[in-house]
Amino acid sequence: MEGNKIKVPKRKQARIEIIPLIDVIFFLLATFVLFTLSLNRIQSVPVDLPVANPNPNPEENKDSVTIQVSADDSLFWNKEPMEMADLPSRITAYKSQTEDPKVLIAGDEKARFGATVQVLDEIRKAGIVKFSVETRTRPTGK
Repeated sequence: MEGNKIKVPKRKQARIEIIPLIDVIFFLLATFVLFTLSLNRIQSVPVDLPVANPNPNPEENKDSVTIQVSADDSLFWNKEPMEMADLPSRITAYKSQTEDPKVLIAGDEKARFGATVQVLDEIRKAGIVKFSVETRTRPTGK
């Protein structure tokens, strides 16, 4: 005798309905589009930024000194090479010889910031208040 066989009905395969999913995606897309259109544009105030202009009158700076800092921390005093140790005495002598001392600090493309700060410190220690930093680089020793 064969045993009683119980028939188990086959389960239906699960299906993912695509149409409701598309409806939800379009609803979210429309919501974000309407939200971004309703945002206020940021208003800004126009500002004129300062621009560095080279001195158009070179005669005005005939008694000024240019100190250039180069890549290997060497210095040039008006295109003449010098050592960092000589800088304080040169600045002091320049200040005593000139009634209105002016110093321009320049650098080449690979000048180090630390050496430039040392030059600035020496200028301030000497009491020179008229100094400027060149905004463009120049070739070494020029």
